[in-house]
Amino acid sequence: MTPEQIKGDAKNHMEKTIQHLEAELTKVRAGKISPAILDGISIDYYGSQMPINQAANVSIMDARTLSIQPWEKKMLEVIERAILAANIGITPHNDGTIVKLYQPPLTEERRKEFVKKAHAVAESTRVSVRNIRREAVDQIKKLGKENISEDQIKDAEADMQNITNKFIAQIDKHLEVKEREIMTV
Repeated sequence: MTPEQIKGDAKNHMEKTIQHLEAELTKVRAGKISPAILDGISIDYYGSQMPINQAANVSIMDARTLSIQPWEKKMLEVIERAILAANIGITPHNDGTIVKLYQPPLTEERRKEFVKKAHAVAESTRVSVRNIRREAVDQIKKLGKENISEDQIKDAEADMQNITNKFIAQIDKHLEVKEREIMTV
């Protein structure tokens, strides 16, 4: 492998880490409800596990209400139980035809908790990006024992640091946007 290939691989891994961050931040509530709140919740659909959105129509009724209309009426209770078991902090309401999720307005204290959660997600992403950089630099140093000069190694290390700094800045930008979204009343 060349230093360029190592840097390219590291950059790809960092981009995937940013995509993961974006997915995780959508799960942090910000005052308005989102179908993403149901991600990761599966129901028992005739003996096999299936995501709720594959067994029902999930739609947003208003900023604080999500409706879940199952394809089959007998799945109402199954969906309701799955949401309760997932402990997402919202109690489902079954009206006989659809399940509704009402997200109450967030208190200042609750908003601060969500900001802390977003900060924790961002920090774990920063750690992942730094670990990717460290592994790439280690690989580049191993190449130094083969036929690469010290100057090339130093340049590659500096490039890796610059790439890392750009990704850390992206993480901070995502966090800033999410924090503003959460704290907006």
